[in-house]
Amino acid sequence: MSTTTIRIEDELKARVAAAAQHAGKTAHAFILDAISQTVEQVELDNAFNALADQRWANIQASGKTVAWDAAKTYLTARANGEPARKPAARKLAK
Repeated sequence: MSTTTIRIEDELKARVAAAAQHAGKTAHAFILDAISQTVEQVELDNAFNALADQRWANIQASGKTVAWDAAKTYLTARANGEPARKPAARKLAK
C-alpha cells in the first residue's frame, strides 16, 4: 500500500472531521470512502457513456430505432407488472 499526501483547506478539513465523526468513522476512513465512491461513479458514468455511444452507432448503422411512444407504452406496462410485447424497431425518420 502506498501513501499519498493531499493538501486541503483548514475549513474543509474541519468539515471532513465533523462529517466523519457524525458517520462514526475516522477522517481517514471517511476520505477513503469518498474517494472510492467518486471513482466508482466516474467508472459507472464512463460505462454508461460508452454504452450510449455504442447504441447510437448501432442506430446510425442500421437506421432503425423504436419510437418514443411505443417505448414508453412498453416500459409503463413492464413497470406496472403487465405483460408487454417489445416494440418493433423501424427505420429512423429523417
